Amino acid sequence: MAGYVRIVRRALGQLGGHGGVKGFLVQFFRANDVKTGALIGVDKYGNKYFEDSKNYFFGRHRWVIYTTEMNGKDTMWEVDGSMVPAEWHRWLHCMTDDPPTTHPPEPKKFLAQVHQFNVSGSSQQYVPFPTTTKKIHEWVPSKAQ
Repeated sequence: MAGYVRIVRRALGQLGGHGGVKGFLVQFFRANDVKTGALIGVDKYGNKYFEDSKNYFFGRHRWVIYTTEMNGKDTMWEVDGSMVPAEWHRWLHCMTDDPPTTHPPEPKKFLAQVHQFNVSGSSQQYVPFPTTTKKIHEWVPSKAQ
């Protein structure tokens, strides 16, 4: 009986942690995962970072809930791992135990001030101009007279 009470209590905590049934379903369809935990911080773009070491094992105990609008682009259904800034990437991947809210990183001049999306695989991707000659040339038949 106590096991069922724990399951019901955790289910109600899931619903309450996401803002009701609508928030629960939106989070489920956006990230295909519904976790609740302690809010650690929010970055300058609106992404929320959570942690729960008690109910989840190492490597799955830290996660991010992405913002729905970033740099003027609607990201409700198009989330990408490159939306995480560099200062939060270290904490999210357990490279450090201190989040940027308590221990802000020292500013680096090579880091971008405004986040840029990953455009690999799109029409905006960078394609270098070939500067070497071809090693294999296609065969062109001679024209008949």
